[in-house]
Formats: sequence, structure tokens, C-alpha cells
Amino acid sequence: MTLINYYSVTHFLIWFLAGRYSRISWLTFLIFSLGWEVLELILPFEFAMETALNKIGDVLVNIIGFIMGTHFRKSLPKDS
Repeated sequence: MTLINYYSVTHFLIWFLAGRYSRISWLTFLIFSLGWEVLELILPFEFAMETALNKIGDVLVNIIGFIMGTHFRKSLPKDS
């Protein structure tokens, strides 16, 4: 069992870019992030078959990506 896998890179990039280039709120982020993990429980695809530990890892990677993305968005100079 593993906390992260090669899909973790994709999770990070998706949520980093969402945090960096969108204005979605934390609530919206959590709904989508956790909602996807719940949806994976019923999807009949191999990529969705993962352990509970990996699902926890996915959410943690999502949070890290979103935090970093919003940090970089906030550090940009404001348009005049």
C-alpha cells in the first residue's frame, strides 16, 4: 500500500493550476476534490481502483497543489 503514486503528479498539477489561474473558493475546491474521490468509488475503471490510504494521499496532494497555486496567484503584481 502506498500513500502516493504516479497519478499524484496529475492531482498536484490540476489543483496547482486551478489555484493559480482560477478564482475558485476553498469550499468549491473541497467539493470537487472530495467529490472526485467519492466518485472513484463507483467508477468501473482501473485508474479508480485504489486503496483508502491512496485516496487520503490524493486529497493531501490536492490540498498542497491548491495551496501552492493560490500562493503564486497572490504573489503576482496586480493589474492597474
